[in-house]
Amino acid sequence: MQRKDLLGLEGVSRSEIEEILQTAVQMKKILLSGNKKTPHLQGKSVVTLFYENSTRTRVSFDLACKYLSAASSNVSASSSSVSKGETLLDTARTLDRMEVDILVMRHPMGGAPHLMAKHVKAGVINAGDGMHEHPTQALLDIMTIQEKMGPLDGMKIAIAGDILHSRVARSNIYGMSAMGAEVHIAAPQTMMPYGIEQLGAKVDRTIDEAVDGANVIMGLRIQKERQSAGLFPSIREYHKFFGIDERRVALADKDVLIMHPGPVNRGAEISSMVMAADNCVIDEQVTNGVAIRMALLFMLTRANN
Repeated sequence: MQRKDLLGLEGVSRSEIEEILQTAVQMKKILLSGNKKTPHLQGKSVVTLFYENSTRTRVSFDLACKYLSAASSNVSASSSSVSKGETLLDTARTLDRMEVDILVMRHPMGGAPHLMAKHVKAGVINAGDGMHEHPTQALLDIMTIQEKMGPLDGMKIAIAGDILHSRVARSNIYGMSAMGAEVHIAAPQTMMPYGIEQLGAKVDRTIDEAVDGANVIMGLRIQKERQSAGLFPSIREYHKFFGIDERRVALADKDVLIMHPGPVNRGAEISSMVMAADNCVIDEQVTNGVAIRMALLFMLTRANN
């Protein structure tokens, strides 16, 4: 891997994605072994800088550091100098002077990790920026599909839910399209961003149309924290018209995978019955998230040597 940072999947080639996935497969062997401690990142330092709340992403990066023997530190905006008025660039300069090797950053503003990357020597990994991208989530999604179904070439992948606010959707459109899949998206009209088909997705009018014959169905969380006004009448009505239930799963391929980046609002995006089915791989996504982040930490520290 030649790049210094991973800021998104826009423009990332299939060969680069495959290299990351191949490394993650090896990292997963370590993760599932009885001894989750290797010297891969011994002597390296990683700082996770989160300006937004997170559980899965933050914990998985933290564990990835520990499993690979990196020195790691977690910084949240509420407990840092940001709360005292320190600017993003001042924070960047401070961390750079501490000789940090990798900076993992989540920020509510799109483009913030890109700005940070221009001002630090450290490699920067985007852990989610505003409504822009979340590349490590998309990589773990692709890894999960490949594990279960093989290469994505020719697959129909349906993504349904809050497309408007979803950085996961955008990264998956870029990444899955690069891997040869046809990505279909469906959402209430108030939650479908104008012009998103230009990213490479096919916009369907209904979720039934999107899931028809699909190999993979991915639900997206309703992001109430990013909505200034109600974009749908009620949860009950949302689930009726855009929720993933048994009837809609029956429209898809018989071996369809059910996915969700989490956390799931049960009975809204996905029914409890669908979540309990054997073809729901949400738990595998979580495990693969650690493996993907282990792979990226390792590859970027090698690239920045």
